[in-house]
Amino acid sequence: MTKADRALETRERILRAACEVIADIGFENVSMRKVAEHAGVSKALLHYHFDTREKLFADAMTHSFAQTGTEADDEADTVPAAVALARILRSMLPTDAELRQDWKLWQELWVRSLRDTAARDLAVDLYDQLHVWVGGAVQRGVASGEFADCDVDALSTQVLALCDGLGIRLMLDDPRVDLATARSTIWGTIAPTLGIDPAFPEV
Repeated sequence: MTKADRALETRERILRAACEVIADIGFENVSMRKVAEHAGVSKALLHYHFDTREKLFADAMTHSFAQTGTEADDEADTVPAAVALARILRSMLPTDAELRQDWKLWQELWVRSLRDTAARDLAVDLYDQLHVWVGGAVQRGVASGEFADCDVDALSTQVLALCDGLGIRLMLDDPRVDLATARSTIWGTIAPTLGIDPAFPEV
């Protein structure tokens, strides 16, 4: 393993640790020392890669975001557009322990964005990327004739809003909203616009 490979591996380990610690205790309670201990590195080495707590938080959010939906992306071109879109929706809801951790990070970002310009800019940028992700799947379905022609931008905005609203209810363990309800609500809302079966696909 080269020096560059070791540095990259260390950076990845730190980012994974930061995601776990922030999700567990919240950003306001996180110290660089706690992240270093969780990652199994010295505080000096952590500071070599991330000079401030804010930089670590931003890079941890970006790292977490980059891991979301990797499996869905890998097979997106080999499955029907409806299945690809359904897999994206699955990745955007807190459907398992890993995605619930991602959602905790998003909630931390939302709170910080209310009073921190850099966090707000990061949140807007990540939402733009989500918008492109959803829109790409919809556009593919429209182009292939699987989906009806529609306003892709407006539908993507609607999907993100539905995922945010229902995802929060899932994170709260609201008894009125379980995963099946969230999925069927989102799919049933967008299906008429796309001209597809309102039943959530088997993915």
